[in-house]
Amino acid sequence: MPQTADDLDAVAVRTWCSLALDALGREREAIDAINVYPVADGDTGTNLYLTVESAAGAVEAVFAAHETGTSVPSTADAVRAMAHGALIGARGNSGTILAQLLRGMAGVLAEEAGARGGTDRLRLALTRAALSAREAVAHPVEGTVLTVATAAAEAAGRAAAGAGTAVVAQAAYEGARTALEATPGQLAVLGRAGVVDAGGRGLVAVLGALVEAVSGRAPVRVYEAPASPVPVAAAADDCPAADTPEGGPAFEVIYLLEAGDEAVERLRTRLDDLGDSLVVVGGDGLWNVHVHVDDAGAAVEAGVEAGRPYRIRITHFAADRVHTRPEPAQRAVVVVVPGDGLGGLCAEAGATTVLARPGEPPASGELVDAIRRAHAREVVLLPNDGDLRHTAAAAAEQARTEGIRVALIPTRAAVQGIAALAVHEPDRSFDEDVVAMTAAAGATRYAELAVAERQSWTMAGICQAGDILGLIDGDVAVIGDNVPETARNVLDRMLAAGGELVTLVLGEDVPDTLAGTLEEHVREGYLAVDTVVYRGGHQCAPLLIGVE
Repeated sequence: MPQTADDLDAVAVRTWCSLALDALGREREAIDAINVYPVADGDTGTNLYLTVESAAGAVEAVFAAHETGTSVPSTADAVRAMAHGALIGARGNSGTILAQLLRGMAGVLAEEAGARGGTDRLRLALTRAALSAREAVAHPVEGTVLTVATAAAEAAGRAAAGAGTAVVAQAAYEGARTALEATPGQLAVLGRAGVVDAGGRGLVAVLGALVEAVSGRAPVRVYEAPASPVPVAAAADDCPAADTPEGGPAFEVIYLLEAGDEAVERLRTRLDDLGDSLVVVGGDGLWNVHVHVDDAGAAVEAGVEAGRPYRIRITHFAADRVHTRPEPAQRAVVVVVPGDGLGGLCAEAGATTVLARPGEPPASGELVDAIRRAHAREVVLLPNDGDLRHTAAAAAEQARTEGIRVALIPTRAAVQGIAALAVHEPDRSFDEDVVAMTAAAGATRYAELAVAERQSWTMAGICQAGDILGLIDGDVAVIGDNVPETARNVLDRMLAAGGELVTLVLGEDVPDTLAGTLEEHVREGYLAVDTVVYRGGHQCAPLLIGVE
């Protein structure tokens, strides 16, 4: 149920994120359709959705830490998680600006929690958000999401003294909506296309979700997309050089960056010389960098000079336009992997990979992106994690609405994905290929070794912090005090039911000698059972085991 308390506490923040995600999910396609500025690439709605999805996921993770039900996170914890999630998941120009807006709000809401009434907190938060977003954009332009954010803050400031949080939120929403409707008269490219600013419309949706979160009532939605939205390519062709320069930057470059404030200031100057649409958001050593350039390598090198860039995404604008797309391949496989070593292995086999980091499972938007990136008419999706089944199903359903035939094979572990990929035959019919891959995955039992973080009850007894746990098919079956012994016991239990092939995936810090020890153990104890060994790489569990 929506939060109705007259303040923004942790539960209200959680509700806001959930409602904002729902709102952007409903409006994503309509917002994409009116995206003509700064680049008419039709992805603003999608980028905003992915950004908020990351924010909402981070807030849910904070609440999961209080899953006993005896407590809830503090407001500061919730809003900081929201801001951090948006920062690390920000996509595109619009998503990066939204991340900074949420960061600006979170700074005030966290600092002022308990220090003053909700009305003042929200007013201050909206003002800080609008100012910080403008500061993050190298060359602010009126008629964009920045204008809408400023109008929302000003309208909130004009709300009656002593008015409740819901009233201030409603005032901000109304101010943003009015400003949005005026954007076609402020930015010529919008006026010619007959649309409002796409990023601004997304922000109105987010503020509408805020109203519902604090009041329990959804605001009346009055803006509708044009009956026949201007096609993205046509809108781009109809814009003069002043709005979307002919032969403008060819690439969008985005990356997270660990760097100090001084280094980031130098980076801003360097990137501003290289291209346009520069937005750098963040702080406290972590930044999200977005820029449009012709020399993508130079933009990344500038980041290397400033600090440590990672999660680097480079998009070639021409490749995203319908009239330049290559002919799709017939079939592809998209696979989620727990380490870069397995990522390389699967890529060599022709799969499109998505890296799952510890504590940061991929969101449905990332899986949809990977399905699109595979650029095939038919796609087999291997999530390789039981906890991803709903996320993967949502991604598959979204891809199907875009005309892609997707088969989701519910693999629960990376070794099942490896087994499925090993029998993949693109020359077979799609149904036959899916059946064969499903059978191979289903015939593979899986296990992994993990280190116990604290004392707890398990199906194998009580474990202590630091114990080595052997999990078979997701349940703790063996508790040991060292990796080799625990691994041998796990193998014995799995092979007691028979098997023909053992797959071992070693984590980055596991010595090669372990593979030799386990191979010898299998060879001596189980005739006619072969063993294959792979390196999982960084972020992989100490040991993954598959038995087919």
